[in-house]
Amino acid sequence: MREIVVISGKGGTGKTSLSASFAYLAKQEAVVCDCDVDAANMHLLLDANFKKQSDFYSGEIAVIDPEICTNCGDCFDVCRFDAITKETDFHVVDPISCEGCHYCSRICPVDAIEMVTQKAGDVFVSDIKNGATMVHAKLGFGAENSGKLVSKVKRVAKELALKEDKEYVITDGSPGIGCPVISSLSGANLVVLVTEATVSGLHDLKRVYELTKTFNLKVVCIINKCDLNWEITKKIREYLNSQNVQLLASLGYDENFTKAVSVAKPIVEFDENCEISKQIKLSWNNIKNILKEN
Repeated sequence: MREIVVISGKGGTGKTSLSASFAYLAKQEAVVCDCDVDAANMHLLLDANFKKQSDFYSGEIAVIDPEICTNCGDCFDVCRFDAITKETDFHVVDPISCEGCHYCSRICPVDAIEMVTQKAGDVFVSDIKNGATMVHAKLGFGAENSGKLVSKVKRVAKELALKEDKEYVITDGSPGIGCPVISSLSGANLVVLVTEATVSGLHDLKRVYELTKTFNLKVVCIINKCDLNWEITKKIREYLNSQNVQLLASLGYDENFTKAVSVAKPIVEFDENCEISKQIKLSWNNIKNILKEN
């Protein structure tokens, strides 16, 4: 079982659309994994049915027992996150603002404050339109620890892939270089960087590539909307050459790409014979060949 992780240094490059296309082309050879838990949307393109759901718990929040609280105000005085407010006879905690630091519970003179593990999100296992299995998640509103939720999603996906003897795990990672991306990269066999021909696209490509180097991972790249700015595309290619990163494809702007998203389909399903679909299919074949060689 080999894991392919698709990431980008910034949002809006087409990362999820390409991930969904690879997942669609892989058919039942792969378990699909959406690790963009802060803004999960690949399930829309792959028609996930949310067959199984499990709760994800992480982090703690303070809860004040109004029957015990003496309204002394010590917790209000020490809270640096403005999470505690005063009612008539007791204090209350705003669960969105609480950072779970435990300070209020430790200074409460009557032990009225309990630290409670909070539900931080949901993990789903779904059937998708091509007969494959998809593992995805939704981070709760205002919840933290998205990196831990990503780790949970990856672990479930890999366990399913091993149990069902699948050839690949195809992971749609988060954009950027933060904790969710680091968790997405853990254990990857191949990283596909998706960038676009813009100044910010080039800048963030360099940042995310430097991150992958710390993991010593095999990396390839796809330039999306390469015809937006040919000068930037040239600079991206020069940078990739200088880093010995293989360029899989340079995809031009195609309105079919947008039309496919508007009807919730991967481009390779929406119009399998258009030029961009042909290049994505070729890229997928190249990815499989690279994995065979490494």
